Amino acid sequence: MRKIIASLFISLDGVVEEPDQWHMSYFDDEMGEAVGALMSDTMLYGRTTYDGFAEAWPQREGTDDEDAGFAKILGDARKIVVTHRDADWSWRNTEKLQGDLVSGVTELKKESGGFVSIGGSISVIRQLLEHGLLDELHLLVHPIAVRRGERLFDEDDTRIPLKLLSTKAFGSGVLHLVYGPAD
Repeated sequence: MRKIIASLFISLDGVVEEPDQWHMSYFDDEMGEAVGALMSDTMLYGRTTYDGFAEAWPQREGTDDEDAGFAKILGDARKIVVTHRDADWSWRNTEKLQGDLVSGVTELKKESGGFVSIGGSISVIRQLLEHGLLDELHLLVHPIAVRRGERLFDEDDTRIPLKLLSTKAFGSGVLHLVYGPAD
């Protein structure tokens, strides 16, 4: 049975939107190692995140760009996109999640293999948390208050209890917090 593991860059005030605008000054070898450990041979994306990645990463493969190795890892991974629309997927190894999110991820969890990784895709992460389908939530909490932008949790009456599984403080001041479902 596969685990579903999500990771997000998040500010102290809970903002997860546009981390490229505020997190790069905190990115160092410790964070790179943590992010690398969260890479999988199977990635699950929401449509918006997929479109952004498909636009940015394929052209970096095979270049002298410092991110070329990471681009190849992303390109080689199986990419499953959560979307209601059909598309002609231009990035190799891409497929549409079969069924709705809950049934599709439930079936994905039954497959053999390593964990399924989600990076970004806030709405997908929210829904998986709400339905108890997320096994681990990795938050890389940055020591900055962004003060505007989409937050991880939107306003709702539904509570989502979580259990802290591990913590690690990086020299940059970033905290790597790992949560799982509460018992």
